[in-house]
Amino acid sequence: MPQSCSPYASKMPLFISKQTFSFLFILFFLAFFTTLHHYYSHHQNSPKQSSQNTLFFLNTFLSSATNYTLATYLRHLTLHPHLAGTTPSLHTALYVKSHFESLNLQTHVTNYSVLLSYPLFSSVTLHFPNGSVLPLTLSEAGSSQNGVIKPYHAYSPSGSAYGKLVFLNYGREKDYVALGAQGVKIKGCVGLVRRGGGLSRNEVVEKAAARGVTAVLMFTDSESEYASGVERGTVMSGLGDPLSPGWGAGGGGEKLRLDDPRVMKRFPSIPSLPISMASAESILKSLEGADMPYEWRMSMKCSSRGRVGPGPFMVNFTYEGERKMATVHNVFAVIRGSEELDRFVLLGNHRDAWTYGAVDPNSGTAALLDIARRYALLMRLGWNPRRTIILCSWDAEEFGMIGSTEWVEQNLVNLGSKSVAYLNVDCAVQGPGFFPSTTPQLDDLLTEITKKIQRLSGVDSDFAPFLHHAGVPSVDLYYGKDFPVYHTAFDSYSWMVNFGDPFFQRHVAVTGVWGLLALRLAEDPILPFNYLTYAVQLQDYTHILSDLLEGGISLHPITAAIQELAAAAIETLEEAKKLKDDEAIDEHAELKQRMLNDRLMLAERGFLDAEGLQGKPWFKHMVYGPRNDGESELDFFPGIANAISRSSGLNSEEHNEAIQHEIWRTARAIQRAAHALKGELT
Repeated sequence: MPQSCSPYASKMPLFISKQTFSFLFILFFLAFFTTLHHYYSHHQNSPKQSSQNTLFFLNTFLSSATNYTLATYLRHLTLHPHLAGTTPSLHTALYVKSHFESLNLQTHVTNYSVLLSYPLFSSVTLHFPNGSVLPLTLSEAGSSQNGVIKPYHAYSPSGSAYGKLVFLNYGREKDYVALGAQGVKIKGCVGLVRRGGGLSRNEVVEKAAARGVTAVLMFTDSESEYASGVERGTVMSGLGDPLSPGWGAGGGGEKLRLDDPRVMKRFPSIPSLPISMASAESILKSLEGADMPYEWRMSMKCSSRGRVGPGPFMVNFTYEGERKMATVHNVFAVIRGSEELDRFVLLGNHRDAWTYGAVDPNSGTAALLDIARRYALLMRLGWNPRRTIILCSWDAEEFGMIGSTEWVEQNLVNLGSKSVAYLNVDCAVQGPGFFPSTTPQLDDLLTEITKKIQRLSGVDSDFAPFLHHAGVPSVDLYYGKDFPVYHTAFDSYSWMVNFGDPFFQRHVAVTGVWGLLALRLAEDPILPFNYLTYAVQLQDYTHILSDLLEGGISLHPITAAIQELAAAAIETLEEAKKLKDDEAIDEHAELKQRMLNDRLMLAERGFLDAEGLQGKPWFKHMVYGPRNDGESELDFFPGIANAISRSSGLNSEEHNEAIQHEIWRTARAIQRAAHALKGELT
């Protein structure tokens, strides 16, 4: 590994921008103040549950699961489609609210007026040289009669296009290179793209627009029995209400105009529509022109004649939509902590769905309702958590995590200084296999808890604003992946009971893991965070990164920072063990535990940089986050990944300098986390 020529290579100083310093100082000050207030107000008479009682409540939580109850919740939630901003969506919010209230949980609703997007008219017809015309079917048969919204891409601009069609595969850079190598001209054409390849819908459409494509048709290459399903989705870039970027949309605050450049850049410049695999096959079987690359053809479920176009037929494309203000509703239930009222463990799931939403998201909503039921049972048996638990039911996630993002932005300082962890479940049950993802300090806890749950077969959502914007340790849980009815009218209760989870065993399992995680995080006197796991994970990332970088770039700043984080992690593990051993004889043990917990809780915030990622300043986490180029080989260190992508056209010296700058920014973030873990702010 090349050594840095920087004079700071041997001992890296901590440089913090004024913005980052101010933000972290406020969080540490609030946490420290509330810790002292907590200690002097409660340390003599706060009620303490024995470990034996805690074990009883944990076992009672597990034993009170019922498949039938979860099935009943899901059946009610999926009786009607409930797209955000519609009347059925409001009814679903009221159902969740009434459920929380029936359990005597403290319940409240937070409403936001935000910009949403709905379809008015769409039409796609193929015009062949012999004069024949083939209109494409744009929706699932019979679904519109049941109130299912016609397939569309939220926030797509209205527009028309007329031209030959060309198949773009996934619409990646290398796909355009492959087409160019065969002499395929795509400017002025309508593009057909299949979903996948690591790109978001927005990235697919914008890359196509940059190459002169006039409109995009998008399909999902799925199993043939669901060939008529159409995958709806959003093509907006970024998260949250586009009219209030970076601040909460509630309370009558400022709203940008729709024609504001900051708003317009969130939307694609050309229109797009989703179509079914069946419609895509009718197009691909009619294409002539250049041969389809072998690797494209071999990876497709969709049948074709092996050509990419353009033509010979013409495509007449029309889409008309409307963007309008609508009210969305977040519903909360709060179980106040008995000893640490001002420390929050949050469980979240969104309710809104493109159609019926049996998998996405109401398998998770059913689990959230059942956790509420079981927690209420524990409360009737005398339980109260040590820390406050908040159950969060989000709205408008499908449009771009709008409900959760607006709430996080509105409560950023409070959440930053008081949140222990955020536990997210979206598509809780998609099929076999357990697929958890978590920030690394929670790995050990998650592994321990899954051993207590009856397992089945072997083995991006509302956690985004909490982790990427607020720096709250996060977990995302789900069974199965890549289910074939994603965002289609077939995502129904019938599909779940016939294919996804016929006996609701997976629903019981994911509810158990989710609820137990929250119980441990709310009850353990010392938070079960292990940052040594984080340091090991970061070191693995560094090894991967070193294999991708050329000479002249030094990773020493990052490796030095990781060593500092590892040393701080070992110190906290030893400190936690000593506190547990000395708890019975140390009269100040409670205060020491609380101060250690604050450091464990706030260390994740150290990975934030107030300036955020270049080009995407809302995303502030320097270890995890989106890449500006979705095709990057790295799914970590987003600043470095973006720099590698951006600097590809620069000369060697400028290329290295751009990447090295992001390496230093990432290293400083890791070092800030290490200092936070040690309780230092320099």
